[in-house]
Amino acid sequence: MPRIRVDEPKNYVFLTELPVRISDINYGGHLGHDAVLPFTHEARVRFLNTLNYTEMDFGGPGIVLSGVMIEYINETFYGDTIRIKIAVSGFHKNGLDLVYQLENKNKDIPIARVLTSIIFFDYEIRKVVRTPAEVINKLENLPSI
Repeated sequence: MPRIRVDEPKNYVFLTELPVRISDINYGGHLGHDAVLPFTHEARVRFLNTLNYTEMDFGGPGIVLSGVMIEYINETFYGDTIRIKIAVSGFHKNGLDLVYQLENKNKDIPIARVLTSIIFFDYEIRKVVRTPAEVINKLENLPSI
């Protein structure tokens, strides 16, 4: 099986920073693999908030993660700050993909690249729905950071 690679996008549209907490560290003394997704989750919530969306109201419907790919690149440690950039990498009929670049701000090196596939979901009728046109329009017109 080939090594997982997440292509780096050309344009990022959001940036936030989070500290590495002691609870994020594994027995090897570095950021644990299980701590990476919570960093992307927090960054995604912050990103949506800047657009006046939430995970339960993203242009009407809510969202569900339908897939995740993580490419681990470098270690990071307790006390470091993680800089997280987000890019919208594509739209499809019922969702979109987001790419996250996690970087060690202290050393200015990449830590991981993550891709999350998101589908739009109507929680009242419990069904997948189309990507809202409002969301496509808004995200396609975001300036690069």
